[in-house]
Amino acid sequence: MEPMVGVVIGSVNDRELIAPALQVLEEFGVKHELSVISAHRTAEKARSYALTAEERGVEVLIAAAGYAAHLPGVLASWSTLPVIGVPLPTSALKGIDSLLSIVQMPGGVPVACAGIGESGAMNAALLAVQMLAVRDERLRAAYRTYRENMAAQ
Repeated sequence: MEPMVGVVIGSVNDRELIAPALQVLEEFGVKHELSVISAHRTAEKARSYALTAEERGVEVLIAAAGYAAHLPGVLASWSTLPVIGVPLPTSALKGIDSLLSIVQMPGGVPVACAGIGESGAMNAALLAVQMLAVRDERLRAAYRTYRENMAAQ
């Protein structure tokens, strides 16, 4: 089964903010799925998604959330897959609240945290590519080329 990244957003309104992550995954040819799951409004759906992700071939989860940003931590609590959180600037605090919620996970339940907003979404996808590239030579070569091209520009 081909490795896959599960991208989860808490609201359809977050679709535009996570678009850079989807674009990166497409550019690298990484299979992915996008799901809209609220940690608060659809808690059981979040639990079920996290518990079944691995059997669907998901190897890395990217979870984007605003405000209290519980989604990355909730997914991490139900899954042993690596979770990368993307804080979204959707509140009056412009994502600072989300950033703090994601980076301050209790010891024992790690969640990696990318930057706030669209650049964070892009970096979360690049981090997922790097994780998958540990055992995928095609991705490793593609990522190396990406970095070389970026340096040349």
